[in-house]
Amino acid sequence: MAESAADPRLLQSLLTAIEAAATIAFALSGLLEAARKRLDAVGVCVVAGLAAFGGGTLRDVLLDRRPFFWVEHAAWLWALLGLCVAAMLVLRARHFAPTERAMQWPDALGLGLFSAGGTQLALAQGMPAIVAVLMGVVTAVFGGVLRDVVCNEIPSAFADHRPYAVCAFAGGWVLVGALALGLPQGSALLVAAGTATGLRVLALLTDWRLPQWSSGEEPRG
Repeated sequence: MAESAADPRLLQSLLTAIEAAATIAFALSGLLEAARKRLDAVGVCVVAGLAAFGGGTLRDVLLDRRPFFWVEHAAWLWALLGLCVAAMLVLRARHFAPTERAMQWPDALGLGLFSAGGTQLALAQGMPAIVAVLMGVVTAVFGGVLRDVVCNEIPSAFADHRPYAVCAFAGGWVLVGALALGLPQGSALLVAAGTATGLRVLALLTDWRLPQWSSGEEPRG
């Protein structure tokens, strides 16, 4: 009994650690965009915060869930501020490109975890499956969308054509299906997060792209 009671605690600790790492990954994406736009210290912190916490906050607003997750885990705010200060002190223009490439992988991990976690939170509140899956997509994607909107850019989640939101959507449905089949919640979360992350990694490795809108007026080569 003691061992079985410890397993959920161990799993929760692991998920919390990965979630924290993913939050940092999304915050770094905000830092990079703020640096490119040459924002001041306040702008850097705001853009990084939107990238890290925006999707989860929007999810909590839509689900009428209180307190917001970053209020419940206030230590993450201090971590974000420390990260912003450290980045402004050490990050230079020559670091942007390699850092952006390296951040694709933890970002993919965060995408999977946040999509699964957001879907599970919505299911726990009795939401229909389609609503729960969309809440997972919101959690995983809309921090980056808010980051790009504030920086006056077309959101990269919609414009780079490599599957991103689609991966989160697929991961959410895997969670719904796994729970319907009776898989333990922890295992279902890991399978769903792994699916979304795996699809995103596959898209990055193969340069798999979604079809873009064609008006039929593109210039011919």
